[in-house]
Amino acid sequence: MLQQLVIAVEYVVFRWFFRDDLAVPAHAAGNGPAGPLPAAPRLALAVLAATLVGFVVGEPLGVHPAWVAAAGGLVLVARGLVARPWAEARRLAAAANPAFLAFVLALAVVVRAVRTGPVGSLVERLVPGSRGFLGLLALAALAAVLANVLNNLPATLMLVPLVGPAPGPVLAVLVGVNVGPNLTYVGSLATLLWRQILHDRDHPPATGEFLRLGAVTVTAGLLVGVAALWLGLRLSGTS
Repeated sequence: MLQQLVIAVEYVVFRWFFRDDLAVPAHAAGNGPAGPLPAAPRLALAVLAATLVGFVVGEPLGVHPAWVAAAGGLVLVARGLVARPWAEARRLAAAANPAFLAFVLALAVVVRAVRTGPVGSLVERLVPGSRGFLGLLALAALAAVLANVLNNLPATLMLVPLVGPAPGPVLAVLVGVNVGPNLTYVGSLATLLWRQILHDRDHPPATGEFLRLGAVTVTAGLLVGVAALWLGLRLSGTS
């Protein structure tokens, strides 16, 4: 329910932010289809559907979702390699983006050093002790800031051990590291990949517009997400 509320808030903000663009019909703006639509990728859609079913079926059986996702990916890769082995192998090697994978590995390596150093000590002192609404909001805001300074993966690994096993603080951290990265490009790996793809296709995002939209969505998302979390904890009697 919490996720749906945050998504609904972001949808409303996006509808408001792009209200002028959405008011213009696609054909009037010159964005209508230039020709017949391409055929739907049936195999890819079938594999996607099977993978989603695998997530649902595999969890009760103790199968980690990563294995299900890997199986779906291998099916798609195998089909391409059978049809065009050399061309597909080169395309996959380029799509794997070794430089970006090295960056992700570096994040995992660096997070331990950051956590045990002065930055980790400072963050530990900043973690609020209150478990009320304001305390959870402050914790989510701290997680959002760290996500934009360190990236959301290191921020999660740093904060979760500091807040203890109580569900309220842990969930507040997760709200912060998932909503907060919308504020800047470096907040999450997904945003970095999205920005890289746009640049590769000569459609770089407008930085000012991205930051303005991020400031509105992050502020609204954190407030609604933490309010829903606090209310849920109160009603369930947990903390």
